[in-house]
Amino acid sequence: MSKNNVLIVVAGPSGVGKGTVCARVFDSLEDLKFSVSATTRKPREGEVDGVNYFFVSQTHFDDMIKKGEFLEYADVFDNKYGTPKEYVFNELESGKDVLLELDIQGAMMVMESCKDAVFIFILPPDIRELNQRLTNRGTESQEQLNLRINKAKVEIGYAEKFDYIVVNEKVELAAEQIKSIITGEKCKTERNQEFINELIK
Repeated sequence: MSKNNVLIVVAGPSGVGKGTVCARVFDSLEDLKFSVSATTRKPREGEVDGVNYFFVSQTHFDDMIKKGEFLEYADVFDNKYGTPKEYVFNELESGKDVLLELDIQGAMMVMESCKDAVFIFILPPDIRELNQRLTNRGTESQEQLNLRINKAKVEIGYAEKFDYIVVNEKVELAAEQIKSIITGEKCKTERNQEFINELIK
């Protein structure tokens, strides 16, 4: 991994708006790449292999797991999803920063294997606001909402394992904070040691 380029992992409980925030960050940073995941599900209309996902067979996916080719992977509704190491590391080596938007489980897996990645946890301003955002989706029963809120409270307990906390009260502000974190990380001495050594030579 190129030390000056940054692997950013963004996670948070369901309904916190991490997808919206990450999209806003991506729109304003030219050298930032969203990682493309591999999946065993079938392509939906308009989806392109290698752009939206790497669409692979169940056998191929299982083989990639055995070979240790994923940074993280998970079963989601009878399909499997995973982040291929090769794609991420190639993008980093090419001079891009790479952003992974993951659930808590996936982020913890990456934390085990990528010690120099930057881990950002997105929090809601309060539980009431998180409940409102989930309710506004209009896709779940009250019982399902209660389960999601209880799960979110458990997931928030993992925040202390992350490098940074961003509170998503306003999307624009949260996106700016993440961009500032990326800028700060790229200025760290350890990420610029090769450049320092070249100057000394």
